[in-house]
Amino acid sequence: MQYTRLERNGNVAIVTIDRPDALNALNDAVLDDLATALDALEQKDRCLIITGAGSKSFIAGADIAVMKDQNKLEAVAFGKKGSDLFRRIETLPMPVIAAVNGYALGGGFELAMACDIRIASENAVFALPEVTLGIIPGFGGTQRIAKVVGASMAKEMLFSGRRMKADEAKSCGLVNAVYEPETLMEEAGKLASRIAANAPIAVRAAKTAVNLRTDADLDADLEVAMQLYGSCYETADQKNAMTAFVEKRKPEPFEDR
Repeated sequence: MQYTRLERNGNVAIVTIDRPDALNALNDAVLDDLATALDALEQKDRCLIITGAGSKSFIAGADIAVMKDQNKLEAVAFGKKGSDLFRRIETLPMPVIAAVNGYALGGGFELAMACDIRIASENAVFALPEVTLGIIPGFGGTQRIAKVVGASMAKEMLFSGRRMKADEAKSCGLVNAVYEPETLMEEAGKLASRIAANAPIAVRAAKTAVNLRTDADLDADLEVAMQLYGSCYETADQKNAMTAFVEKRKPEPFEDR
């Protein structure tokens, strides 16, 4: 795996997205590596921690330089790849903790929401800025955000693309706890170890039982969301916004076409 590390501390597995030069942005190779890491999980792994390398970024979204030239079919294929992978994380039998250090934007935020528990460093920042790029979240974020923070806050974040800092994220229930950056992984390890010390069958059953309440129509909803995501591609607004992002400038005014 070029961009992902899998380590273990006893019966706690730790997966680190390791592409710090690009703020751990997601592309096909990163998604493939993450899938490979999940394939390597073992029965003895009773809890999983997912984090990002470095202190600046958990995952600063998907790689816009790649996405800006995708057509609708390519966009849907990329979105489905990420969405299916995040659904796989969500339905792992073991609990999954997201240790969010720094930016969790776009696809990074979507990955964090697919985890069972989120803890954050004081410098964590959450956002779904896709509308500023002429698209919507493509990895399931439109479905999960309302389940996490409620419909009204979800719509505000989706429609405005605004950023939420760690303290606000804790106050609205998006994250369970906020720690100093230097202690985040230590605290994640403590929580994972407490979970892993409990009866594995009971923990797995508890996760399944809780998810029954939220998963009733999620797979069907994710399919609809995927088609809506694809419909944003090949539009003038999407091309304008993503090109401007890659070129590090403001986009031209959106034209609704």
